[in-house]
Amino acid sequence: MKVAIIGGGGLVGSCAGYALQLGGIVSEIRMLDVAAELVKGQALDLLHGSPFVADQRIGSGGYELIGDSDLICITAGLRRKPDESRLDLINRNVALFLEILKNVKAAGLRPDAILLIVSNPVDVLTYLAATTLGLPARQVIGLGTTLDSSRFRSLIAEALKLPPTQVTALILGEHGDSMVPIWSAAQAAGLPLEKYPGWSTHLGEELFQRTKGSGAEVIKLKGGAGFAVGVAIAEVIHAVALDRKRILPVASLLQGVYGIRDVCLSVPTVVGRSGVEQTLEIELWPKELAALQHSAHVLRETIDTVLRSHPSAQAAPAGLGKPVGPPPARSGSRVTMGLGGQAYGLSTQRQGGNGGR
Repeated sequence: MKVAIIGGGGLVGSCAGYALQLGGIVSEIRMLDVAAELVKGQALDLLHGSPFVADQRIGSGGYELIGDSDLICITAGLRRKPDESRLDLINRNVALFLEILKNVKAAGLRPDAILLIVSNPVDVLTYLAATTLGLPARQVIGLGTTLDSSRFRSLIAEALKLPPTQVTALILGEHGDSMVPIWSAAQAAGLPLEKYPGWSTHLGEELFQRTKGSGAEVIKLKGGAGFAVGVAIAEVIHAVALDRKRILPVASLLQGVYGIRDVCLSVPTVVGRSGVEQTLEIELWPKELAALQHSAHVLRETIDTVLRSHPSAQAAPAGLGKPVGPPPARSGSRVTMGLGGQAYGLSTQRQGGNGGR
């Protein structure tokens, strides 16, 4: 699989490239950035380490690399400021993102190409890509709450002194302020988290609030997320490359799941070679379902604001509107989620920086 990373000169894009190199699964890593010399250096640095890792082709260039790429990952954007909400980023990032989409479309895309959006606000930008680029909606994926879920699991594991891979916990909804922790499916070493020794509701709320503020915390400490988001990006890309049918909390254009329509946000999603292969409606507690639908309304209102402010972004399908209707009938089956270690981010205060995650 040939993967192109737009924003490859920045922190998130370069970390994604490194994670893909260490994975040794994709056949080619192509780095693009408006800072041509910087991205050339990033690609060269990766190339120098290739004899110890995998037989991959690694290089840099411009949008001419897009045409025959199997997957295009967009990490470019403007850096998120400390204490700035992800949704506030929209006023600074949408114009840049639409220009990137214009260049991608002009370069030409394979009809089966997959687009992975990492730039913030990721849910809103995923919606713009899904409704303006011309690809089938299933081929446009947002990183969504993949990083949030990984952060959540890691903090729970740290608090309970467990191996991180033995913690199963999920965050759905917006990658931002209205994200929703799914306590009903949380487990520690296969045991219900609420019954695990040392667990309490107070501890859970404390860890969720820290998860929610993790992006800002990392920005204050080191300027922005890189390693974790790079691993998360690689997790999604590898699921596509190997057709793993992996269930991940990624964002996609929803049309009825949990009663949510015409908005992109994260729900349990089967990811494979064709992109979004299925969205799953696992049974949620009533308060979790209400919070998820609230998250959808928050994002829909933001999308409506964007569409009014950016006429060029209004090439969307008919029938747009706020999420409506009650959730469809559920089978009652419960799906246990296992993420396996995810994360993500962007670059600097120019094209190539992803908003700090």
